[in-house]
Amino acid sequence: MKVSWKFLLGGAAIVALLAGFAVFLSTKPPAPPVEFTSLKGEKIALENLRGKVVLVNFWATDCPGCVVEMPQLVDTYKKYKDRGLETVAVAMSYDPPNYVLAYASDKGLPFPVALDPQGQLAKAFKDVQLIPTTFVIDKQGRILQQTVGVMDFPKLHALLEQELKPNK
Repeated sequence: MKVSWKFLLGGAAIVALLAGFAVFLSTKPPAPPVEFTSLKGEKIALENLRGKVVLVNFWATDCPGCVVEMPQLVDTYKKYKDRGLETVAVAMSYDPPNYVLAYASDKGLPFPVALDPQGQLAKAFKDVQLIPTTFVIDKQGRILQQTVGVMDFPKLHALLEQELKPNK
C-alpha cells in the first residue's frame, strides 16, 4: 500500500493543530497584577506571593454563604499555611469597613483581610459580583480555579494537596 506524502503531511498538520488547541484550552490565565491593602494597612502585592498557592476569597459580612464557609476557610488556611498556602479575604465594596473589622476581629481571622472600597479588586478578578467567589492561584501566578458560591472543601483540599507537593 502506497501512502502519499500529502496525506501524511495533512494528517500531521491536523494532529499539530489539535495539540495546539488542547494546550490553548488548558492554559490557565494569569491572575491580575493587584495589590491588596489589609485591615492592618499592609500592602500585599499578588506578584510578591509567587511561589505560594494563593486563595483569594471575595465575601461580605451580610452574605449567608460567606459566613457559612469562613470557618472552613480558616481551617483550610491553618492546615496548609506551613506548606505554602496564602489566603486573602477581600470584603466587597458595599460592606461597611467597621463591620468587616468587627467580623475579622470577633472571628480571629488568621489571614489578611482586605477592603475593596472602589470595587477595583473585584473588577480586576473577572468583575466579581456574586459572593462568595474564590480564586485559587498557583505558584506561578495563574488562576487554577474560580468557584462561585460556597466551596466544596474536600475538592479544594484535593487540589491543594496536588499543588502544594514539594516537587511541584
